[in-house]
Amino acid sequence: MQNILLTLGMYLLILAVKIFEVTLATTRIVLITKGEKARGALLAFFEALIWVVLVSTVLNDVSSDPVKILVYALGFAIGNYVGTMAEERLGVGTIKIEVIVKEEDGENLANALRNKGLGVTVIEGEGMNNKRHVLIMHVKRKMASEIIEFVKEIEEDVVITVHEIKPIYGGFGVMKK
Repeated sequence: MQNILLTLGMYLLILAVKIFEVTLATTRIVLITKGEKARGALLAFFEALIWVVLVSTVLNDVSSDPVKILVYALGFAIGNYVGTMAEERLGVGTIKIEVIVKEEDGENLANALRNKGLGVTVIEGEGMNNKRHVLIMHVKRKMASEIIEFVKEIEEDVVITVHEIKPIYGGFGVMKK
């Protein structure tokens, strides 16, 4: 009975550590692609340490206990899911939000967004039947949901798009590099 409990404990430990390691890997990749090289490198160090210890544990006498491989693979799959959820919560990076609104409503919406402390660029455009304003904002990614909800509260008849960006230089509220 004690042997079974130890084996189950080892499986749970392999699962938990693999989930944690893959979550670190996902976060590392996102940080590096967003230009956070030092933080990404630090996570890579710990990710490699964990991976070496974990793989050596899984491969140790694997022929007599192949269930370890399945547990490792399950941890990898779950870790990818958890890692993407964690990355979404971290909200690292900058996005561009574009809001297309009727011309007569554009100035009101732009002013409301500016009163919230956002930098808004307004471009005049033409839709199929009406003149339009395109409002462009560069904001921190973790602010996206709040801004989108705010826009929808003020104007229902809008088109909203969000784009991942990597700002290079200048702008209101964007760090100059």
